[in-house]
Amino acid sequence: MSFSISALLLFGLLLGMLIRSKSVGAGAAVVAVLFGYYLSHTPAAPAIDQVMATLADVVPDM
Repeated sequence: MSFSISALLLFGLLLGMLIRSKSVGAGAAVVAVLFGYYLSHTPAAPAIDQVMATLADVVPDM
């Protein structure tokens, strides 16, 4: 659960910066979608949580 809260804050900050800099593109859309899913915690959230946890495990190994 602590990773979900950290991801929510991270995506919220990224979305705020992207909106402020008026960036438009695929990256901004992905950040906005992920922020929305974490914020609303829809039934799709467990699958997204699993993907993000997997990414969190893989990134330090790179």
